[in-house]
Amino acid sequence: MKYITLFALLALTVSCTTDGKSEGKEVKMEIIKEKIPEGYDPEKNLVGLGIPFEEISAPLANYVNSVRVGNLIFMAGKGPKGADGETITGKLGQELDVEQGYAAAKSIGVQQLSVLKSELGNLNKVKRIVKVTGMVNAVPEFKDHSKVINGYSDFMVEVFGDRGKHARAAVGMGSLPNNMAVEIEMVVEVFED
Repeated sequence: MKYITLFALLALTVSCTTDGKSEGKEVKMEIIKEKIPEGYDPEKNLVGLGIPFEEISAPLANYVNSVRVGNLIFMAGKGPKGADGETITGKLGQELDVEQGYAAAKSIGVQQLSVLKSELGNLNKVKRIVKVTGMVNAVPEFKDHSKVINGYSDFMVEVFGDRGKHARAAVGMGSLPNNMAVEIEMVVEVFED
């Protein structure tokens, strides 16, 4: 396991004014970058769950699967895939029930982690799942959006433990691209290189 340790010293000049005179004082601050914890191994958790990484599909339009800004990775929205590799389609509350929606949301989690693995090389570089936005293709009367997106959220906690707990939105949509049942995007914090 690679440990990331780096110490940086910042020198700040603080100007103090006393009776119209300026004095410069140097204050040193030490910033310690957090290292990957001993024994932290999300990929081992995936193996224990019997879930392999998937082939990453190319984006279907003019966007990329992820964008890294500093120590945050913004993941593009993905749709669910069944065991046959086909997109899971239909409206919750009409063609699909909550249990099917839950499974569909979980399938998106597997895709997202495959993209992260490609981006980072190893999932142990994930410091925290920060934010998840889940969109559910549902009939107007459907009220269990959160129960559907729990498929994704529960999976993140299974893989990352407490580091998988995140802020979240679960909202209903009148439609989604290609009639997919669910679309989910997320923001991930990573340990700094």
